Amino acid sequence: MLLARLALLAALLLPAAAFAQRETTREGLSRVEESLTMRLEDGRLRAKELTPAIVVSVAPAYEESKAWYPTAALSTLVKVFGASSLRSCEACMAPQLYVADGRMEHLSGGLGAVEITRLDEANRGNSAPARTAIWLDENGEGVSLRIVNLKDSRILVAENFDPNLLEQARSRRSIAMARELERRARGDSLTHIFIDVTVYPGQHLSMDWVEQWGETNNNLAGISMSLFDPVLGFGAAYYRIIPSAMNMTVGGKVLLSVPTALVSAISKQNQTLIDPMLTAVFVARLPFGGSNWGLDLTASTNGRVGVGLSLMNFSLLPILP
Repeated sequence: MLLARLALLAALLLPAAAFAQRETTREGLSRVEESLTMRLEDGRLRAKELTPAIVVSVAPAYEESKAWYPTAALSTLVKVFGASSLRSCEACMAPQLYVADGRMEHLSGGLGAVEITRLDEANRGNSAPARTAIWLDENGEGVSLRIVNLKDSRILVAENFDPNLLEQARSRRSIAMARELERRARGDSLTHIFIDVTVYPGQHLSMDWVEQWGETNNNLAGISMSLFDPVLGFGAAYYRIIPSAMNMTVGGKVLLSVPTALVSAISKQNQTLIDPMLTAVFVARLPFGGSNWGLDLTASTNGRVGVGLSLMNFSLLPILP
């Protein structure tokens, strides 16, 4: 009885698993089409350097996709490059036997650039020689794509495509982490720009240029310019990053009121024009996830407390970092 139930459960689950796998592969092919199209449009890949192209392999990975995958893969490539720019090499994955001048050569494995070029020369007729070779095979998470230049065996594209491009996202995160660790090892500084806008109940508007430094890179120090509270202020800022508190930034700035300083210098007397000579502002920023925006809380010695938004790591002008 138990065996019968297990057999029935397997019969119900296997078709669903096969269907899910087919959908994963189809979505992977869609990502290939979208990615290649964007690269051709923005110039990262050039069609005249890729075509004519010879399609070496469109191999399925599962028995369930054996009947339809090769056609679906070829259809994807045709949508990107056009049918007139592609050639199918069905013999490329079959064993090859060459006999010439008393010499016999048998190739049973994957072909290299030399063998693919030789097959192209034997079958292309009067057409131009193929510039690249393409492998677009199914794998466990989607599809894998390779494009190789036949002239110098240079790899132009080598990527795996899954429905959500998770592998590319993981690669970008790994590269970003490696660059950050290398930067820390070299001791190079990193410049940040913060724009703080608090509007309720008190108002504060300022912009900070700070350098990230320290053994653990949790310190930020630099200059600050205020356009409100105080009006047209200039001074220094320091912040501390707290990774355990969702990367909250806590610190403050001391700002000199430019109008008050000018009046005091001209009159040679300490006077308060609009704001006091010096204003200290406490600042706490809480980032929203991995975005450049965060919740901003400010409190100044002028008695203004406000809540608003902070725009972080933002460049206003090309000459600014």
